Amino acid sequence: MAKELTPQAENYSQWYNDLVIKADMAENSAVRGSMVIKPYGYAIWEKMQAILDGMFKETGHQNAYFPLFIPKSFFSKEASHVEGFAKECAIVTHYRLKNDPEKGIIVDPDAKLEEELIVRPTSETIIWNTYRSWIQSYRDLPLLINQWANVVRWEMRTRLFLRTSEFLWQEGHTAHATRQEAISEAELMLRVYADFAENFMAMPVLCGVKSPNERFAGALETYCIEALMQDGKALQAGTSHFLGQNFAKAFDVKFVNRENQQEFVWATSWGVSTRLIGALIMSHSDDNGLVLPPKLAPIQVVIVPIFKKEEEFKAITEKVGSLIKDLKSKGISVKYDDRDTHKPGYKFAEWEMKGVPVRLAIGPRDLEKGTVEVARRDTMEKEVLLFVDIADKIENLLERIQKNIYQKALTFRDDNTFKVDTWEAFTDRIEKGGFVLAHWDGTAETEQKIKELTKATIRVIQFNTRSKPGSCIYTGKPSVQRVVFAKAY
Repeated sequence: MAKELTPQAENYSQWYNDLVIKADMAENSAVRGSMVIKPYGYAIWEKMQAILDGMFKETGHQNAYFPLFIPKSFFSKEASHVEGFAKECAIVTHYRLKNDPEKGIIVDPDAKLEEELIVRPTSETIIWNTYRSWIQSYRDLPLLINQWANVVRWEMRTRLFLRTSEFLWQEGHTAHATRQEAISEAELMLRVYADFAENFMAMPVLCGVKSPNERFAGALETYCIEALMQDGKALQAGTSHFLGQNFAKAFDVKFVNRENQQEFVWATSWGVSTRLIGALIMSHSDDNGLVLPPKLAPIQVVIVPIFKKEEEFKAITEKVGSLIKDLKSKGISVKYDDRDTHKPGYKFAEWEMKGVPVRLAIGPRDLEKGTVEVARRDTMEKEVLLFVDIADKIENLLERIQKNIYQKALTFRDDNTFKVDTWEAFTDRIEKGGFVLAHWDGTAETEQKIKELTKATIRVIQFNTRSKPGSCIYTGKPSVQRVVFAKAY
């Protein structure tokens, strides 16, 4: 199977692109900046979606769906929000085509919309316009809604999964009676994202708040989880926003409180997207292809029969039949690769590329000895085990693989997290990659200047850090704590 990847050390960006294509996850489409998510890539998204959806519902949220098109006038109601998204909007101006004898199919100039429609880059405006009729009293609160949808943000430079003009995501939008309830909701959803990232994606994350410069357009506070990729760049993996009463005031969403007085509701929004698949790839994968944590692998175990004669194949198939049944009864997804069009070596390379956590190989000699060869994708180690209780052994192995993948990523992050105290040390370290913990004077001007000079941004101001006061690495002014800088995707 000639599917070699560009080595990470040689060209990380090319390695990533090669891997997405060769692992059969996605491809570029005929529409500039948009991708086709292929079945294997979409299967990973479906597992993510199912797990997150369950976590949302366990915390009291319900799913709904809102329109793809948003009237332009809605955006003008919240000034900072429209300013944040104005340069990324796709706009519908007409509603009909017609056939021109000379030019062919053209936009009908007589079919101009009275008001242009924005293809949603995010749904705060259309949702808060809707909530005005849903919320009348404190009895209607809290309103906890999530939407699974696609959004469009017109990107000039795109990369599969990480940054495309159209992508899939979920967006939660909630309304509350008090400021503290809304803040608690935003913090709760951040913990849900962190739980998912660490316990399912096996990706360690830092939790905290964004600096004002990096805050979501229209939010009073943005909470985030940040992960470190294997090339030393940070990736924002999820955000949760405390919106205050900004959108409630913009769309006149009021409720009658327990004291029979009218007041504006308090809001949050929060979301993760198919960017998580890019994070999954860059957190764990290697020069042999994908490395998937078992909890998110579409196929957790693949079984490859090794045979030359038809009777050998039949005997192996009969032997593994009960194993497949036992694995499935444990909730383990398994594939028996009985294709006679490819040799075992090709199959091994294909499933390595696709990151299947465990591969079993069984041949005639294994049948005689009652054994099976077990290969781990995370370490590339192989061992021969007795067939007795093999389903239990594989279940335990999958648990160990999940933990090992997380621990490897955590060790990498720890080894690539640095404290610096001078501008010289900061600029040197930022160029080499990793999380850089440094003091900052708290001003937007200093943050912007550091970004202009180094391309590094404040990724997160961590919760509950024990950082002592110090001096800003750029201005020398007083700083209350260290913040996390990095170059980022």
